Amino acid sequence: MPETKSYESIAANVAAVRENMRQAAEAAGRDPQDITLVAATKVQTSDTIRNAIRAGITICGENRVQELVAHLEDNAYEGAKVHFIGHLQTNKVKFVVGKVDMIESIDSEHLMDAVEKQAAKLDVTQDILLEVNIGDEASKGGAKRSDILALAHHALQCPHLRLRGIMSIPPATATEEENKAFFQETYQLFIDMRNELGDNVSNIDCLSMGMSGDYPLAIAGGSTMVRVGTALFGARPPWHPQG
Repeated sequence: MPETKSYESIAANVAAVRENMRQAAEAAGRDPQDITLVAATKVQTSDTIRNAIRAGITICGENRVQELVAHLEDNAYEGAKVHFIGHLQTNKVKFVVGKVDMIESIDSEHLMDAVEKQAAKLDVTQDILLEVNIGDEASKGGAKRSDILALAHHALQCPHLRLRGIMSIPPATATEEENKAFFQETYQLFIDMRNELGDNVSNIDCLSMGMSGDYPLAIAGGSTMVRVGTALFGARPPWHPQG
């Protein structure tokens, strides 16, 4: 069982991350207010999440449906929004749609259609991001960059989905220079999407890229949302699912 992180330690880390975000934004000539911090709460206790929200976190990002469901049952997210940022299987869609403010990991028409079907059933509008596999990694989820614009058009045919932008995760082995290139390529896809969809551009305002090891680079590359876990909560303990 992971230990609960204290409010004091999380608050200090949140302040440090926000300061780094401010410096990165200003160095890039951007307004720090234009970049949102998502706390990646993978393998954290409900009390750790509550402490993070007390420390000023306004969005929590969950990777695993099982943890999301448990934390929802605990009412751990009270006072914050929730994003689903991990791989989502179609058979788990019913546990996520309408329960989170945004699904950041839509990577196929098949998954999109399943999310649309569940959102229609609940009569809700579900915000989504399209996840691009920017490093073309065989072992990682995400759509091919060449498929992103077609997926964007498909999203417009789904009346219960609201397309908000793109999410990406560069390869873990990427160098700083490679990361810069991946972030630039993702940013260009984001701009292409906005240009392509024209009338719907007002909704497409979210570019989610950057994690604990590279979020200042991502901000320099145009990110509007960074997903930070380790820098807020420390190294993650092993995950041992129950049952």
